[in-house]
Amino acid sequence: MSVSDLSSLEAAALARRPAFGDSAHILCDNLVRIYKTEGVEVVALQGLDLLIDKGELVAIVGASGSGKSTLLNVLSGLDVPTAGLARVAGMDLLSMSAKDRLRYRRSIVGFIWQQTARNLLPYLSARENVLLPMRLARRPRSARQRADELLELLGVADCASRTPAEMSGGQQQRVAIAVALANEPGVILADEPTGELDSETSAEVFAALRAANRELGVTAVIVTHDPLVSEQVDRTVGIRDGRTSSETLRRTSEDGDVIAEEYAVLDRVGRLQLPRDFMSALEMERRVRLELERDHIGVWPVREDASDDE
Repeated sequence: MSVSDLSSLEAAALARRPAFGDSAHILCDNLVRIYKTEGVEVVALQGLDLLIDKGELVAIVGASGSGKSTLLNVLSGLDVPTAGLARVAGMDLLSMSAKDRLRYRRSIVGFIWQQTARNLLPYLSARENVLLPMRLARRPRSARQRADELLELLGVADCASRTPAEMSGGQQQRVAIAVALANEPGVILADEPTGELDSETSAEVFAALRAANRELGVTAVIVTHDPLVSEQVDRTVGIRDGRTSSETLRRTSEDGDVIAEEYAVLDRVGRLQLPRDFMSALEMERRVRLELERDHIGVWPVREDASDDE
């Protein structure tokens, strides 16, 4: 077989290979976001990769400054990435016009803020708050029925005629979820939705998010520090220094026990972030030695006082 024939076969094989994240509902590929403040550049996202399938319920966790809130702002259309690729429900977030971005925020994604006061207008009732985004989108007269159905689904039907001041913090957040779902978005994004609530109320709000995910099939991405939330989703994605660093996958065993397994994330160019406690335990700094074994890669610490021959 000639070299040209081999090249043709290789090209054909690559053409048949699905593109990275081709079927994902949310795709981030080498995503970069750089902020410039008074001449200083801050790199909030440093080549982040993320894939989320349609209908998933995913928690995003990370220390303050890790980039998780920046990621949520990008996915919601509130912020524009500097470079890379970000796609949600088939829409390219880097190339959207201002008109497309408005439509995207109005009907493709719903957003829930941590601060309850940012989610609801104080002079409107719960039902009126849910109706407002539907009226702005000029939905049909059945909007009132949908508003009542959402409030019922989320367990706050009795709050329909109350203003936010007449509701508890947990009730306000559940109404906020109904507002986010009003225009039937494919994705809802929540930024620390239980951050200002006690553990019991947090459980009620998370149950409402789970109900929206399961009953309506909406993809839900939750940024959280709350272990009650992060431990009850099927997948938790950790972010460190502007990149995805780990994923925890949960499954139910045959005995009914929940099994959680944590994995390091290997990005498309072969980078991974070793857990800090692993690095500290083995005193890994600057360089490590790699060995390719038959079925795994060994990672070994290199002592600074070791000679090159070692």
